[in-house]
Amino acid sequence: MFKGTYTAIITPFLSDGSFDRESFVKLIEDQIAAKIDGIVVMGTTGESPTISPEEHDKIIIEAVETAKGRIKVIAGAGSNSTDEAIERSISAEKAGCDGLLQVSPYYNKPTQNGLYSHFSAIAKNTKLPIILYNIASRCGVNISTETIIKLAKIENIVAVKEASGDIAQLMDVRAALPDFNILTGDDILCLPSLAAGADGLISVLSNFLPQEIKALVDAVNDEDLRTAQTIHFELLPIMKACFWETNPIPIKTILAMKGDCKEVFRLPMTPMTAENREKLSKLLQEKDLI
Repeated sequence: MFKGTYTAIITPFLSDGSFDRESFVKLIEDQIAAKIDGIVVMGTTGESPTISPEEHDKIIIEAVETAKGRIKVIAGAGSNSTDEAIERSISAEKAGCDGLLQVSPYYNKPTQNGLYSHFSAIAKNTKLPIILYNIASRCGVNISTETIIKLAKIENIVAVKEASGDIAQLMDVRAALPDFNILTGDDILCLPSLAAGADGLISVLSNFLPQEIKALVDAVNDEDLRTAQTIHFELLPIMKACFWETNPIPIKTILAMKGDCKEVFRLPMTPMTAENREKLSKLLQEKDLI
């Protein structure tokens, strides 16, 4: 169901900090033109922790209305409150989204039983297909392979975004669940993850280079490893640069340099340091990308 290349799209802001609808629509149209398979709205890269509930719904509706069915729209609808995650999921379903991204509850640090209960409760309250989001570095808890296997028995839990950095776990999930979709959440680990059995990628860098990232994923899926390696190593310095500071600071800075959005963040996200910004600008110039 969820295979290929998906972009974890940024949320652009105007100088006063409000949502920049015009830039957002253009960013989505650029993704569609690049033939990306779908976008993830209101994920980590979209600065979702700083978005109000009213804005959250508004931005997701805007994404669906802009996409017009031309690409899939997956809504980040997670929360560390199960009730709130259910409310967000219901709103996303009403908006016409194609799926939900449900992150592990952060800060609470639930047990594996708590994780199972959380995700299963959400699944009971929506008909939309759900992608589990496993990113222990931000949430403080890993969704174990055993818990993923158990959750996969629920009809509308159909995939996992694996961003733990543990390819061994990705392989364990693939071995146990051959028909369960696995999307890697790390651009840097895209090539080895796909080779190990992942079905696709939810990418940060594809905000900036959607065609190149799609070409990488397509090359692996077409079993053209040599081409995939060439693309991977060409993009590797930029993939690394996207995490010189906390995501989405670098990728939003790149897009601002390109003129696709303003270099505006909401606290506690702050602009890139002058030193890193200069390094980033130099790298992009050397690659002839800006």
